[in-house]
Amino acid sequence: MSTKPRPELFDFHGVPMVQAFTDNWENIQKFKTRSDDILIATYPKAGTTWVSYILDLLYFGQTDLERQTSIPIFKRVPFLDYNGVDLANKLPTSPRLIKTHYPVQFVPESFWKQNCKIVYVARNAKDNMVSYYHFDRMTAGQPAAGEWSEYFQRFLDAKLTWGSWYDHVNGWWQKKKTYSNLHYMFFEDLSENTEREIDRLCDFLGLSVSPDFKQQVMSQVQFEKMKNNKMTNYSQFEGTVMDFTVSPFIRKVMQEVKEKSPTMLYSKLQK
Repeated sequence: MSTKPRPELFDFHGVPMVQAFTDNWENIQKFKTRSDDILIATYPKAGTTWVSYILDLLYFGQTDLERQTSIPIFKRVPFLDYNGVDLANKLPTSPRLIKTHYPVQFVPESFWKQNCKIVYVARNAKDNMVSYYHFDRMTAGQPAAGEWSEYFQRFLDAKLTWGSWYDHVNGWWQKKKTYSNLHYMFFEDLSENTEREIDRLCDFLGLSVSPDFKQQVMSQVQFEKMKNNKMTNYSQFEGTVMDFTVSPFIRKVMQEVKEKSPTMLYSKLQK
């Protein structure tokens, strides 16, 4: 595990950030998108890897089998906020799948000008906070998590990397009202009925997949398979940036989905 000191938060255009995700800011803002690029946007730990893997399988799972067993998901779907521009520019795929945790106001202008399709995933605040806490405990790339009670208050005070959970999910929700190429989905819905949400994704993306292939995708994106899949579980970082003895990257399956319905979140966003 890295012995380097944990990064410190600082205010970046009104949002708490760490230097690693702002160092390349000028290049990120100048990023040249293509009209068929697809951006996957989330607040941290809201299902980014899950949805990235689903989309990667839907587009390339039938045509590039070697890709699924030899290239980690973080290289197939570059992280725009950290070295993502260089990786995206080297992608041989079309469309290019790119992910970000940036709030909506930080997204490079070219995504909007090219009318790129964007998939946003929101997650219940309670579960999002718990998952983010365990992630911050195990990764050296984030500020130290500290004790749970302290972290809980920092979440409420929006003093975490990428800022306020509510501002993030609400900012993207408001954008959805004026940008038709934005598909807004919920982690809880995906957990409750994966097949239905994949169907909705396919409708949005204009994809037609056979029932057999859809079942194959659903099988591959189950929690246990992703947790044990070296191409999706981030095990390449074990012992360096991430300490898997503290917490795995893919921590646990969603429990009691019906008790964690996004209905309340919907009602707040619609106000």
